[in-house]
Amino acid sequence: MRTRIVLSVWLLFAVCAVAQTSSDLQPKQGDFMVKDFHFHSGESLPELRLHYATLGTPARDANGKIANAILILHGTSGSGKIYLGESYMKTMYGPGQPLDVSRWYIILPDSIGHGQSSKPSDGLHAQFPHYDYDDMVEAQYRLVKESLGVDHLRLVTGVSMGGMHTWMWGEQHPDFMDALMPIVCQPVEIAGRNRMWRRTAAEAIRSDPAWNNGEYRKRPDGLVTAARIFAIVVSGDVDLQRRGPTREQADRLLDQMAERFAQTDANDLLYQLESSRNYNPQPYLERIEAHLIAINTADDFINPIDLGIMEHEIKRVKHGRYVQHEPTGLGHASGYDPNLWKGNLIELLGPAKQ
Repeated sequence: MRTRIVLSVWLLFAVCAVAQTSSDLQPKQGDFMVKDFHFHSGESLPELRLHYATLGTPARDANGKIANAILILHGTSGSGKIYLGESYMKTMYGPGQPLDVSRWYIILPDSIGHGQSSKPSDGLHAQFPHYDYDDMVEAQYRLVKESLGVDHLRLVTGVSMGGMHTWMWGEQHPDFMDALMPIVCQPVEIAGRNRMWRRTAAEAIRSDPAWNNGEYRKRPDGLVTAARIFAIVVSGDVDLQRRGPTREQADRLLDQMAERFAQTDANDLLYQLESSRNYNPQPYLERIEAHLIAINTADDFINPIDLGIMEHEIKRVKHGRYVQHEPTGLGHASGYDPNLWKGNLIELLGPAKQ
């Protein structure tokens, strides 16, 4: 009888645990409204909306402080929604996974100009404030601290632009996190080929007469051109050759990829491309106090490894280490494959509790 009771209680706890995990895997959506937000350009908005999603539940330490928060930042033209796909749910957030939501409180913001946060296409078009990465990081910080009540983060990480923001977090708020993991990016000013393709894509939109200073009535052809450039640079050469092995197939693939990128608003994409104009954490790398693992892949067109930038700059980070993964065939886009950096994440956070 006693055995049956103990077994019944154990089963009850097991069912509750499964229910809790299932509930935690349902993202909670929210909007943080910031009054009178001032941008580094000198412009301002009477109200800035920063959309976000969270997974898991805040856990508090003995002092009542949230102790299990992790901030994950998205790339250019994306949103926090990209981290809610099936591959992440299965390999990152489930029971026993590195970001098991029964253990961690995951914060996924849409940066300024992206997703469901305030952006030019909301109505201001080209009159929207010209935000930069400093503005985006400042809004993320205020969301985390003022709206969600988090005073300290266990980890800040992100892919591409989100990785660049991760470097900035480490410099601007060095005591605010334990660990940093910037993925497929560089901690230096955007120059060389990286600057050239961004400028070319942006000018394809801005120089198109149909853009009409942001008040366009039909989709500018320049948006399609910019979308083609964007699609090419984020892809891997092996993947593009595999999917477009003939001239006809390559042309069709380019049109398909560009059409997906061109679904966005022309003003939104223009602002997104130009927001990186003054990014440059290089002079302040010594400020970073958190343990940091920087991750790149050997076939990333946007961040070519033959420049040797990461090997040189990582030496200036007190607790920094650089990991260069073998070519994946996917190029820059491989940064969104969690299997690429899952092991590095475990290294920073420790193994999941079984």
